[in-house]
Amino acid sequence: MKFCAPDSPCPCGRLDARSRPVRYGDCCGRYLDADTAAPDAEHLMRSRYSAFVLEREAYLLATWHGSTRPQQVPFDAGVKWLGLEVRKHLPRDADHAEVEFVARHKPAGSSAVRLHEQSRFVREDGRWYYVDGNFK
Repeated sequence: MKFCAPDSPCPCGRLDARSRPVRYGDCCGRYLDADTAAPDAEHLMRSRYSAFVLEREAYLLATWHGSTRPQQVPFDAGVKWLGLEVRKHLPRDADHAEVEFVARHKPAGSSAVRLHEQSRFVREDGRWYYVDGNFK
C-alpha cells in the first residue's frame, strides 16, 4: 500500500475550474481514507483508479459488486501509472451508470499500455459499486 498526502495532486488527475490539479484530500482521498460514499459512478471510477495507483486492495474489493468481485486484487510490482482520461459518464437511471475511460500505465521493463474500458456501475443502499467492463 502506498501513501498520498492530502495536499498532493490527486492520482486521478481531476482538474478544477482553473485547470489546476485537485488536491487528493479534496478529491479521491475523501473516499479512500474515510467512509464517505462516492456520489456517482464517475467519482467511484476515479477513486478506484486512485486505489489502483495507491495499491488499496481493501477499497477496491469494498467497491466491487459482490456478483463479480474477485477474492483478491493482485498488483504488479514496478507498475507506474501514467494517467486517467474519463471520456464519458452515462447515467442510465437513478441506480445504473456507465463510465468510459482510458487508463495508462507502464509495467516494469515494458512499454506503456492503454486500458480503454466501458465500465458498468450499480447503486445499492446508497452506495455505488463497480460491476464489470468491456474493453475497447
